[in-house]
Amino acid sequence: MSTIPLTQPQPTAVRKKVTTRVFQQKKQRQEPITMLTAYDYPTAVVLENAGIDAILVGDSVGMVILGYKNTLPVTMEEMIHHCKAVARGAEFSLLIGDMPFLSYQVSPAEAVRNAGRFLQEAGMDAVKLEGGKERVETIRAIVSAGIPVMGHLGLTPQSVHLLGGFRAQGRDAETARLLIEDALLLESAGCFSIVLESMPSRLASLISHRLSIPTVGIGAGAGCDGQVLVTHDLLGLFDRFTPSFVKQYAHLHEEMGRAFSSYIKEVKTHQFPTEEHSIDMSDEAWEELNREADHG
Repeated sequence: MSTIPLTQPQPTAVRKKVTTRVFQQKKQRQEPITMLTAYDYPTAVVLENAGIDAILVGDSVGMVILGYKNTLPVTMEEMIHHCKAVARGAEFSLLIGDMPFLSYQVSPAEAVRNAGRFLQEAGMDAVKLEGGKERVETIRAIVSAGIPVMGHLGLTPQSVHLLGGFRAQGRDAETARLLIEDALLLESAGCFSIVLESMPSRLASLISHRLSIPTVGIGAGAGCDGQVLVTHDLLGLFDRFTPSFVKQYAHLHEEMGRAFSSYIKEVKTHQFPTEEHSIDMSDEAWEELNREADHG
């Protein structure tokens, strides 16, 4: 009589920490990198549980959380505050802190000090900063201090006034050549990765193939080594505008509005709370309390 071997349950894979080296390995294996933004603990927990590769605590917090018109007013203290919250909720994702306006432009020494705060105080694994050849010296200084740096080219929101608004970049041959040169310079300066934002997909794909380090695109087509979106755009939570390159996977702004309206209506019409949502006490305790009140 033959026996049928029992299938042994396979152990659940233990997730390992995503590092800058993992980013490089993913590029070599042509495995897409996934990245989204987070600014608080609960969002970080959900992203972590979903298996995201990297979480960017972006200076976009200024617009989608703090209500600023652009990212320029965001301070180091605000960034550190939100980075700390995200770090408490994410153990395995690569955590990247966005260096805010004027935290790295003044001098390389000041940039190193501020970048160090993201790792030492806020629990980040790396920092991101914007700009091309004008940032090479600063990037080299930060990397020399042992701090991984992600670059950012194309539409750089901290330069919104210089660029004349939130406009796509690299759409003509001259500016496209400059972006390619900048990307190669950032790579040579020591960046472990570069965000390519709002540029022609063919240009982003060309840059991605020219670089040995991975690119992460936002509005830069499918030819990048990974993709990033602002989570509030993806969820339909930011109502002021939605960039054309964003795919909304939910419409939570509308859903939240419906939920809030239902709550207000039920409170006003005495439909909430009901006994189901109330805390009870025993009849004995209630009678004792009333006896004490009667004798008081």
